Amino acid sequence: MSLFVVKKSGPLNGEISLSGAKNAVLPELCAGLLTEEECVIKGVPPLNDVFVLIDILRKTGADVKYDEISQEARIKAAYTGGDVSNEHEAVKMRASFLIMGPLLARNGSARLPLPGGCPIGSRPVDLHLKGFESLGAKIKQEHGTAEAKGAKLKGGYIYLDFPSVGATENIIMAASITEGVTVIENAAVEPEIMDLINFLNKMGASVFCLGNGTIKITGVKRLHGTEHTVIPDRIEAGTFMAAAAVTSGDIIIKNAVYGHIKPAAAKLAECGMTVDELEEGLRVYSTGKRKAFNIKTMPFPGFPTDMQAIFMSIMTIAKGTSIVTETVFENRFLQAGELKRMGADIKTEGRVAVVEGVKKLTGSHVNAPDLRAGAALIISALAAEGQTEIGDIYHIERGYSRIDEKLRAIGADIKKIEEETEERDKKDRNDLGNTVSIPEKKETE
Repeated sequence: MSLFVVKKSGPLNGEISLSGAKNAVLPELCAGLLTEEECVIKGVPPLNDVFVLIDILRKTGADVKYDEISQEARIKAAYTGGDVSNEHEAVKMRASFLIMGPLLARNGSARLPLPGGCPIGSRPVDLHLKGFESLGAKIKQEHGTAEAKGAKLKGGYIYLDFPSVGATENIIMAASITEGVTVIENAAVEPEIMDLINFLNKMGASVFCLGNGTIKITGVKRLHGTEHTVIPDRIEAGTFMAAAAVTSGDIIIKNAVYGHIKPAAAKLAECGMTVDELEEGLRVYSTGKRKAFNIKTMPFPGFPTDMQAIFMSIMTIAKGTSIVTETVFENRFLQAGELKRMGADIKTEGRVAVVEGVKKLTGSHVNAPDLRAGAALIISALAAEGQTEIGDIYHIERGYSRIDEKLRAIGADIKKIEEETEERDKKDRNDLGNTVSIPEKKETE
């Protein structure tokens, strides 16, 4: 498999731009199934997850075109009756389940394989199905699939036991063209959900966030096509912020939205960094030595679980003892074992990790166990003595577009070594019908 080879880098300096938010793009592509008219989504990053979802959407019958250069996707779902119940790729990707809400509302039924994704803990779809039941759908689960049927759905009241992002998105999409009023309480209110709501409202939906985790949807008879630009990726912003922290750098993250990353900015301030809000984005720079800090992951507006592994990398070389409390997923310390191979001092017990800052990390051969843990390994490698080789980088490329190129542009010593299996990935990508193919090369730096 391909590798990232990273050497210790001096202070990173310069400007870096964010891609569109993966966690907003995926539900918005699925929302394109709610109308027969064409929707144009701009700022769609060329990620493996995007390519896989586009393929699945095409299997439903939708016509999807994607240009990797302009990062523009066009989806026209005149027909949505294709069977994806046995689609193998849908099992691998959790976001694939987000087509259930649109298909149920549009066709009166939907049958999908139960999804997978990164091995970070249990992520059942019970809350998705509970929401569909509240709209009048009949649910059936068997042999690894879930089926929802409801020829005549009606709006209803839904209380989510946990503010699940995916369940909130799926229910909002289904309710947007369902007769009556639907109210979701204890809903997730992440920036990506607000962006989905903005997209739907541009299509003619009537969705409003009332505050205190309450979302009200008044169903309309039909939605129409629209054009929408995706918000910048706040998790990518947090990743580059961490890169500045571990290298004592000074970088400007263009198009970052401060309101989306306030918890991360607050923790960096505790650590000894400064985050300034600029007209064009954010400036992140070092004010001295790194100090220990604690984080506790929570649903938005709390500290995001997707940044937990990344900020643990800062803790490994911060002076003092840091504590991480993970409240969202029960298995999200997969990066700890790999960081310890680099010399980190980390002890985990259940959902708590204690990190003692060390004077230095040492390069090693490590593997990315999941998407965000993989990003954490890149961050630590930037500060580690010697050379670090990171394997299983397909996890990382599910959520980061050309992260090596972006980091190199601000002074990081990182290159990607491509092997033969990468050529097959490129062929698969071209088979999806991308407008632009990727130039073949064995090494980029």
